[in-house]
Amino acid sequence: MSEKHLVCHQADCKCIQGTTPDKLLVSTQAKHYINDSSMSSKLIATNKEIGQPFEKNTFGQCKLQPTPSGYKVCQPNITEWTGFYKEVALDENGGNPLLEDSMATCVIAGSPCVEITNHGQVAEVGQQNIDNTDEETLAQLNPLTPMNSSAAPKINFKAS
Repeated sequence: MSEKHLVCHQADCKCIQGTTPDKLLVSTQAKHYINDSSMSSKLIATNKEIGQPFEKNTFGQCKLQPTPSGYKVCQPNITEWTGFYKEVALDENGGNPLLEDSMATCVIAGSPCVEITNHGQVAEVGQQNIDNTDEETLAQLNPLTPMNSSAAPKINFKAS
């Protein structure tokens, strides 16, 4: 799995045959979270997210369905995902985590056409990150940070 991100709820997706993006919704499991300290919004997406697992359930107009006035509205129906992480299966749904380069097959296209454009993870700095920060490196990155002084205030991180 070298250097690939796992995909989570609200990841950005697009169909190569569509005109607009949509967001992936995780509905097949409610237990396994990633990159979410509050464990409330970043469920891990798996290859079990089939059918219509998207927020708007459309990628705009489908270039594979022309009409005299343009194209039909895309109504994706996902049959399978490829490129998922096969080494792990979640106990709740038996699904394998999706990776940022996983692709979904739609009934209309018949081949992998839906790609993930943003995995959905957002870095969150926690107190442990602050505690493990090398003071010299931090001083180089932010010279205004008071360091190496007994009078200097200690950096405290509080999540909002």
